[in-house]
Amino acid sequence: MDDVRLAGPHTRIIHGGQQEDPHTGAVSTPIYQSSTFAFTDADEGAARFGGAPGCKYTRLGNPTVAALERNVALLEYGCGALGAASGMAAINTVYLALLGQGAHVVVTDCVYGPSRTVLETEYARFGVEATFVDSSHSDNVARALRPNTSLVFVESPANPTLKLTDIARCADIAHGAGALLAVDNTFASPYLQNPLQLGADVVVHSMTKFINGHTDVVAGMIVARDEEVLERLRAVHVNFGGTMDPHQAWLVLRGIKTLGLRMERAQANARALAYFLQRHAAVQWVNYPGLVDHPQHDLMRQQMRGPGAIVTFGVRGGLEAGRRVINGVRLATLAVSLGGIETLIEHPASMTHAGVPAQERLKAGITDDLVRIAVGCEDYDDLEHDLGQALEAASPEMAART
Repeated sequence: MDDVRLAGPHTRIIHGGQQEDPHTGAVSTPIYQSSTFAFTDADEGAARFGGAPGCKYTRLGNPTVAALERNVALLEYGCGALGAASGMAAINTVYLALLGQGAHVVVTDCVYGPSRTVLETEYARFGVEATFVDSSHSDNVARALRPNTSLVFVESPANPTLKLTDIARCADIAHGAGALLAVDNTFASPYLQNPLQLGADVVVHSMTKFINGHTDVVAGMIVARDEEVLERLRAVHVNFGGTMDPHQAWLVLRGIKTLGLRMERAQANARALAYFLQRHAAVQWVNYPGLVDHPQHDLMRQQMRGPGAIVTFGVRGGLEAGRRVINGVRLATLAVSLGGIETLIEHPASMTHAGVPAQERLKAGITDDLVRIAVGCEDYDDLEHDLGQALEAASPEMAART
């Protein structure tokens, strides 16, 4: 195919940005596990440091990392991408590049805990102001803007409330105020959502999650819509050093090739599990954008190609009953993170978002009874049986009425 950008989603995932190794013809991108690269002479070294094509030093660029960057940039419809050592390294590059002393940022209130905490505890020391709002209502974003707002940072779907933000509307709001819009697209992955096509300027991913998909790598990625923003990000990224290791990049390249297959399977399991939980007498509430009665179901269908593989719910009996469910599962693994082939279950208020003050957690919708399940690729009947027996053990009187 002459232009893989015109191909279907699975073809793009598998072939995007990839080519046979020019030296050996290897189909799998080699791991260029080298810290530095030789020059033929002094003139070539000077030329490369002056901007000519070619590798110099792995912190500044590496062929294995570049192959992954090309792939994700294509999947997100960006002009280029930057591989990062972790999702938080990617997010901090965005903050450092696009915020400065006296700058203001508007952020989704229920954003991933460390994405919020680092603004409140570290960037505040350098004069950066942050306002956290429920960005699922776009008017809240508009009202929070100030003359010194340089960035709007949203997470959609948000972690762990699964609130959706109207990305196109927020892009218009941010640009109207002279600010940029960055979107954390981790929960959707580029398979289900492409924020740059909706008007965003920057997309970030924790590739630890769905993009890699095998719970064996920590990694991040930044994708920009235009070259000017990409170069601003690149300068900060390489100088602060949160760049990606070539072996890390190779593992993600191997994992990303099954992204579409894994997302389809996990999403189908999540949809069925959400319906099961919705009918279960021991369950107080269920939150999943794929449910037709979800308040943002129409927005999900408008800007996403599917609701994803994360479900949150609350058990009748509150926190203690929820803890019994988490402790009672046998197939699902009690662990933080998400997006792997195995199902993980956790309690955000005491785990991933423990660093957010209790009052702020509640204001953001992260209640103490909220249980998050990141649904994997197991056989659905086994997942339902596992969660069912845990619910029955936690609330036998309710389970009997199911």
